[in-house]
Amino acid sequence: MILHQLELGPLRNFSYVIGDHLGGIGAVIDPSAEFAKIASVAAQDRLDLRFVINTHSHYDHTAGNGFFRERGARLVASILAPTHPDLPVSDGETFAVGELCVRVLATPGHCRDAICLIADDTLFTGDTLFIGECGRTDLPGSDVRAMHHSLLTVLRGLPDHLEVMAGHNYGPAPSRTLGEEKRLNYTLQPRSLDELVAFMAVP
Repeated sequence: MILHQLELGPLRNFSYVIGDHLGGIGAVIDPSAEFAKIASVAAQDRLDLRFVINTHSHYDHTAGNGFFRERGARLVASILAPTHPDLPVSDGETFAVGELCVRVLATPGHCRDAICLIADDTLFTGDTLFIGECGRTDLPGSDVRAMHHSLLTVLRGLPDHLEVMAGHNYGPAPSRTLGEEKRLNYTLQPRSLDELVAFMAVP
């Protein structure tokens, strides 16, 4: 898999360009800013950007949707997303980016339409899980109870070898394996629902 991680914009967003192979089919995940730069990175690998994929509908992850859709990309997002995706997806579904198979995991909590994506050995977590942290649950549409399930059942249940690629550069490294996150990320430590509710309420 071709993979480029780009830190863009004032909120230290990560956008991603992925592709099946050089000169093949590609996608951009969470286009946050500097859309021409994202397109230029894809062009260097001669990728045909057929898809723009959102891990959730917050504006800092969707700002470039129009830019790429106007250039022929189809929007992929959760079936719950308010962005009117061309390809709405649900938990457990897969879709193809050329020869690359992308698996969808519903991970609500930060917002109701949050999803994570698995492609090859890479886990794109949006704002559900950061390196060393997790997304906020005090925003409109957030749900700490849903986040408990997303973090401690869905993500903790995945294989350790997956490389975590988050939605922002908020941690000590741009990526780590999920096994490292399970050991080092204090938000992924086992907690009861009541314990997580109390934990997330502390600033």
